[in-house]
Formats: sequence, C-alpha cells, structure tokens
Amino acid sequence: QVQLVESGGGLVQAGDSLRLSCAASRRGFSGSHMAWFRQAPEKERAFVAAVKRSGTGTTYYSDSVKGRFTISRDNAKNTVYPQMNGLKPEDTAVYYCAVSRVYISATYVPTLTSEYDYWGQGTQVTVSS
Repeated sequence: QVQLVESGGGLVQAGDSLRLSCAASRRGFSGSHMAWFRQAPEKERAFVAAVKRSGTGTTYYSDSVKGRFTISRDNAKNTVYPQMNGLKPEDTAVYYCAVSRVYISATYVPTLTSEYDYWGQGTQVTVSS
C-alpha cells in the first residue's frame, strides 16, 4: 500500500507564501502524474495543479491559482511541492496530494478526482484577510 504524506500547511495572512510538500512512501512514481487538489468547507474537492510524469515535467494549473502557485517534483525523493505565493482568503482549504497512473496521450493531464489512484490525508491551509 502506498502512502502519501503532506506537510507544510498552516495559518498565514493574505499575500503571504507557503510551501507544501508531499512525500510518497515508496519509489516508482516517475511514470505517474502528481497533483494537488483542495477542498473548502461544504465544497467539492477541486483540482489545483499537476506535474506530468517525468521526462516532460510539464505543469498544469487551475485558473484560480495560475500565476501564483508553482508545482514541482523531485523523483529522487518521491516528493511533489506546490509553492504558493500571493495567498488569498479564498485559498483556504484542506490541500491533498494525489498520484495518477492514467495515460490517455502525451499531452493529457488528469484533473478529475476519479483519475487519481492514491491520496494523502490532507493538510489545512488557512489564509486570513
């Protein structure tokens, strides 16, 4: 069983930056997409950002975080990082990392929760105004 462990959440003020990390318990994810989702109270879990399987390193972002968040991965450490800058109160949510083995085409990036096979337990990010 694979475990994904997130860390780095906390309480910050609007405009601050935060860096989350997600470490996988075992190797072998270089061929998988790694992503972050978030879930605000009484809302569905929503896609935030993804970094494609190694070899391309292509990243993809939701419109709500584009230009503010940067996702990266370190395959040697089995870890994925979102650097979150310019945080806003509407970014407040529980953030989850996830791994997908879906492959549709070289350009396809999975963004649906159903396309992800493994999930972390989540880390809370709260942004005060």
